[in-house]
Amino acid sequence: MNIAVVILNWNGKKLLETFLPSIINNSPGTDIIVADNASTDDSIAFITENFPTVSLIQNKENGGFAKGYNDALKEVDADIYALVNSDVEVSENWLNPVIEEFKNNSKTGIVQPKILDFNNKKKFEYAGAAGGYLDMLGYPYCRGRIFNVLEKDKGQYNDTTIINWASGACFFIRAEIYKQLGGFDEDYFAHQEEIDLCWRTNNLGYDIKYIGESMVYHVGGATLNEANSYKTFLNFRNSLYSLAKNLPSNRLFFFVFIRMILDGIAGLRFTLQGRPIHMIAILKSHISFYKNLRKMLAKRTFKHNNLKYYDTTSIVWSHFILNIRKSKQLRK
Repeated sequence: MNIAVVILNWNGKKLLETFLPSIINNSPGTDIIVADNASTDDSIAFITENFPTVSLIQNKENGGFAKGYNDALKEVDADIYALVNSDVEVSENWLNPVIEEFKNNSKTGIVQPKILDFNNKKKFEYAGAAGGYLDMLGYPYCRGRIFNVLEKDKGQYNDTTIINWASGACFFIRAEIYKQLGGFDEDYFAHQEEIDLCWRTNNLGYDIKYIGESMVYHVGGATLNEANSYKTFLNFRNSLYSLAKNLPSNRLFFFVFIRMILDGIAGLRFTLQGRPIHMIAILKSHISFYKNLRKMLAKRTFKHNNLKYYDTTSIVWSHFILNIRKSKQLRK
């Protein structure tokens, strides 16, 4: 089974200098490719000079995460794409359990490893933790991370299990599925496009898996940090995009209406916290969603109302009202 490790880079020379060696050293027999998103630093020269075994793909523009990977993967010949952020350190045995899963289970379409915090390796990392889930209204959360509450890794998630979505920080997908679905939705630009792709993959009848035996360490926030209001805009808008594209038709409009109300409450919360710029970002996300709603609805490509896409009823209610801090406490 041919696997290609593809690292999307934009002005990330320092990150490549820090993290690329771990990928090279721990990925024997794989093609390692840096897909450069029109960097303006000297990333290209640095890779060419210091990592001659690494292949380079140079995109003509910075199309963000989605278009960046879509453009680059047109030039990659592999059975499995391993899409890895430039701020990820991999462990010695990160690939073998994943390859075995793909070999042994033809219905496994996408895989995520355990993702721990590079700066505190005893804790799960925000972007993926021990596998991603959705609640009934499409709000994402993870085993090991509910909103901003992160659990310590005590081996409680060392299993292999079906999840709802895999983190884009370290994302394995069968190339044939990626091509069949047209890759990531470029209208997302960045953030939550991996959730949409997982949802569409699940709609095809494939499983999304988490494999705790495989482990990586992620810095997080290296491209857009948590305080960035543009990240708030993308997260809220793109989550609504995913609902419009993937929710069963008998739930779609009512659930989107409820989400709009809850997003408004989140905006008020930001304002009360003294962060009104994020309230404005949420308002802009709703305006953008409305402008593009017809376009998103036209992308619906499935006809079902029964596939269960969520793992719990309301993560907002569970966390903020019932004070649930750990995913094992959630009611299914």
